[in-house]
Amino acid sequence: MNMSKVALGQPLAAKTLGRRSVIATIGAVTAVVACGLTAQIAHADAASDAWPSKPVRVVVPFPSSGATDLISRVIAQRISQDLGQQLIIDNKPGAGGTIGAAEATKGAPDGSTLLFTTSSTHAISPHLMPRLAYKPEQDFTPIAHVADAASVLLITPSLPVKNVQELIAYAKANPGKLNYATSGNGTIVHLNALEFSARAGVKLTHVPYKGTSQSITDLVAGQVHVLFDSIPTGMPHVQSGRLRALAVTSLQRSALAPDLPTIAETLPGYSSVTWFGVYGPAGMQPDLVNKINASFNKAIQSQEVAAALAKLGAEPAKPGTPAQFTSMVKADSARWAKIIKDNHITLD
Repeated sequence: MNMSKVALGQPLAAKTLGRRSVIATIGAVTAVVACGLTAQIAHADAASDAWPSKPVRVVVPFPSSGATDLISRVIAQRISQDLGQQLIIDNKPGAGGTIGAAEATKGAPDGSTLLFTTSSTHAISPHLMPRLAYKPEQDFTPIAHVADAASVLLITPSLPVKNVQELIAYAKANPGKLNYATSGNGTIVHLNALEFSARAGVKLTHVPYKGTSQSITDLVAGQVHVLFDSIPTGMPHVQSGRLRALAVTSLQRSALAPDLPTIAETLPGYSSVTWFGVYGPAGMQPDLVNKINASFNKAIQSQEVAAALAKLGAEPAKPGTPAQFTSMVKADSARWAKIIKDNHITLD
């Protein structure tokens, strides 16, 4: 009997021991995972508090000495002064900015790599290039909207019009006779003209150029009639009397050309600016994003930065949150998507 009891009791003890071992193992694993998560959170918090603890690479997807490059350097220099750490501009031009944008997605989401870009890579190119190497909404962390650049509506002086209303009336009275110059298919210059034509109910003929210098020459000579150009490039020709400026494309009047009305004053709702903004790779921690956002917001409120941007044809954006930046880009992208689709625009 005693031997029987021992024989029956041994499997029961073994089962009990096995259950205890499994429970202990699960508890140990859970503790390790919890410790790991705690360490990750602590590391993320430390990275946020320390940003930037080392030089920051700022990818600019356009050539050096261009508007985006120069604007990025003005703001980066101010942040470097404020924080005592370098923001290093790394130009990666090509394919309308999409090569550099794709490059920036490869960075670690720790604030060491940022993308300084424009409407082109996130609101326009996605609708012109369906095979992009990145997804604008999934592959980036929106951080800050930092500046805007309006365009100016220029006409050749030989046209007998003095304002936007008269230009629209003239175009309707002379269907098919007016043309407009652009710097190529799908550019903001092209899209500005298409939106203007749609809202005004007029038809203008597209004359694409490889750049603005030749188009300005032909506009002065009267070979083309209309051009939406940047304010710094176009206004000197207006001041010299070679061209006539009718309005700016921003919703509000521009401090860079305060005497000019907006197109929206004649065509309510018309608004177009090239925006400049900052992104990081996907997966950045919210605390880190907010810290970087605050640094850029502080920089663009500097009077020195505003003055430097004005010389480049841009105005500081109103300081805002990453969420506000996201909403603005989404609305801008939807608008250009419709213009591009309605006009069947393809790249050359």
